[in-house]
Amino acid sequence: MQATVEWTGSGGMAFVAHADSGHGVVMDASPDIGGHNLGARPMEMVLMGLGGCSSIDVLMILQKSRQDVRACRVEISAERAEQDPKVFTVIHLQFFVTGKELDPRRVAHAIQLSADKYCSVSIMLGKTAKITHDYTILGID
Repeated sequence: MQATVEWTGSGGMAFVAHADSGHGVVMDASPDIGGHNLGARPMEMVLMGLGGCSSIDVLMILQKSRQDVRACRVEISAERAEQDPKVFTVIHLQFFVTGKELDPRRVAHAIQLSADKYCSVSIMLGKTAKITHDYTILGID
């Protein structure tokens, strides 16, 4: 796996990142350190990566267990260390899973499997942060 991150040179702190998959994203720093708010901050990208990785795992596990999932959203809150390097120290993922007759045990199990076994981002961040999970099931008729 490889990625390229290149400064836009626009007199600020914006960068364009490209991944092996061919997709790109814009990242920028906050205005107080020279950014222009043109993209997500790098640490926000880390949280979004965690949410994406975990959500993919949860959805795949639930689909394999024949759960009728119609939507899945995760809201992530995090705290960072006060001193440099300002690593994440606490992260909480709140999943909202919508579907028909979803089994709460299977939802909880899918989230736990992602956290403990499958989500590389979660396992990596767990080296510096206490990561917790919760879920809400939203049923449909």
